Amino acid sequence: MSITSDEINYLIYRYLKEAGFEHSAFVFGSEGIVKKAIFAAKDVPVGTLIHVLQKGLQYLEIETHVKEDGTEIVCDEPFSLVRKHVCKRPREKNTSNLVTNTNPSTTTNTFSNVATSMTSTSLPSPPQQNSSTQSNQTTTSTHTPVQSLQTQSQAQTHPVSPQLYSQTFYQASGSRMSSQSKDLSELKKEEKDMMEEDLNGSEEAEPMNEDDAEEKILIREKNSSILSGHRSEVFMCAWNPKSSLLASGSGDSTARIWTIPEGRCGVKAGQSASKNPIVLKHFNANQEKSKDVTTLDWSPQGTLLATGSYDGLARIWDCKGNLKNTLKKHKGPIFSLKWNKTGEYLLSGSVDKTAVIWDPKTGEVKQQFEFHSAPTLDVDWRDNNSFATCSSDFKIYVCEIGKSTYNMAFQGHVDEVNAIKWDPQGLLLASCSDDKTAKIWTMSQSHCVHDFRDHGKEIYTIKWSPTGPGTNYPNKNLVLASASFDATIRLWDVQVGKCIYNLTKHQDPVYSVAFSPNGDYLASGSFDRCLHIWSVKDGSLVKTFKGTGGIFEVCWNNKGDKVAACFSNNTVCVVDFRM
Repeated sequence: MSITSDEINYLIYRYLKEAGFEHSAFVFGSEGIVKKAIFAAKDVPVGTLIHVLQKGLQYLEIETHVKEDGTEIVCDEPFSLVRKHVCKRPREKNTSNLVTNTNPSTTTNTFSNVATSMTSTSLPSPPQQNSSTQSNQTTTSTHTPVQSLQTQSQAQTHPVSPQLYSQTFYQASGSRMSSQSKDLSELKKEEKDMMEEDLNGSEEAEPMNEDDAEEKILIREKNSSILSGHRSEVFMCAWNPKSSLLASGSGDSTARIWTIPEGRCGVKAGQSASKNPIVLKHFNANQEKSKDVTTLDWSPQGTLLATGSYDGLARIWDCKGNLKNTLKKHKGPIFSLKWNKTGEYLLSGSVDKTAVIWDPKTGEVKQQFEFHSAPTLDVDWRDNNSFATCSSDFKIYVCEIGKSTYNMAFQGHVDEVNAIKWDPQGLLLASCSDDKTAKIWTMSQSHCVHDFRDHGKEIYTIKWSPTGPGTNYPNKNLVLASASFDATIRLWDVQVGKCIYNLTKHQDPVYSVAFSPNGDYLASGSFDRCLHIWSVKDGSLVKTFKGTGGIFEVCWNNKGDKVAACFSNNTVCVVDFRM
């Protein structure tokens, strides 16, 4: 057994933090160089110092009161951390035996005396944890430090105030950092600055523990731009590919175009963007409102925005909010809307089971495809003339403009196919389904190339990285991301057909994932209100933002330095991303 000074210092530092003595913890952390010690917070439970002291007292009590032959010296005097122990015989003889009696009910008095003596000392006990934490602790230890100190001898507990504790601590340690030698306001400023650096010191200092590491990657609300104006949930958002415009679509029958200020995100930037957004109202002659805006997509040139609505109409707008065309053909809500790579055609998929190719300039129907027997849930272009559709009929079709029948039908899913995506070269088609699987298909065969079955619940969406052959980053591997209702995201190596990383920090269903423009990072949004940004290289969580509503979609701007997320609480949020 070995005990190091770093371990002792860390336990004392943790005790001070848990007891609420932030000032004392700061000073001790500085002088004890605790920030240089590397311990995982999850491996050191709350109240560990008290627990160790309690166990030590119990051992000393047994060592003092048990003779070599195993018999007990009966004593009523409790052990103390700071007083010399002198045995005191009871008025009535106690015949219990500490060594041979293993019934907890008969040893409670002895052990509770230990706890009682501890609570009567000048050491303040840590604050009471929440019920779930206490429950977890009591299942692993018979004598939970926090609980035993606070409940067994509550009347005898006299916590020391932080001010008195600090004074005593400095005098006992001979510290020159007391209020007598250093102005308190200066010390508090230094304390605040250091707390904001998570006690990690300079950039070369290694993180002290997991809690500090999480604090370091947290994006605070004051460093985000909150866009307010929508009056209902915001279901989708998309950055203009050529500018700082951000489009959002909501259940309030509007889409909005926001001008995001250059520079850092923050409260002022959010207020500025929220002042005069362009509001695209979705009304028609037959009804006052057209209900939800269900999908939207910018043209590749960034000059036009297409929106789809619950009324079955597609609309095309310019960047100033002028309605250029209304596309009428579908007989049900439009679930998916995509421009081809040149911007020559617009493709839509609807609840009416069909997919339609539009001429966006004239608003005329180029061709309608009617192969599915149930709602068309998603569409995606393979190239400028061919595309794929998926449906709640479990099937996927690959079609081509000018042809009256499909080029390929993929069958293999056994539940609704929620999303489909072609890889950057148009060679591999990925699909995901309510059957908990993601599959990879090629045009050379009708059965899937890979069948990924690692998710535990429905897979809502999938995305390809903008990397690999045929992209601006040909030397980086092609990666597929899948997001599931099992609260996880998985990254797949499609060349070998295996999962390379399982990203597990979310607590609720994940509705959206998006790769950064260079493919190095992945943003994810969940109904746990968290926007996470992950490293694709090693699967680590590098940034996180906690919003005030569930997240429906996340997206990157074209520079890769800002991420937008739309929330169920009617807001859109933009955060900076810099590594």
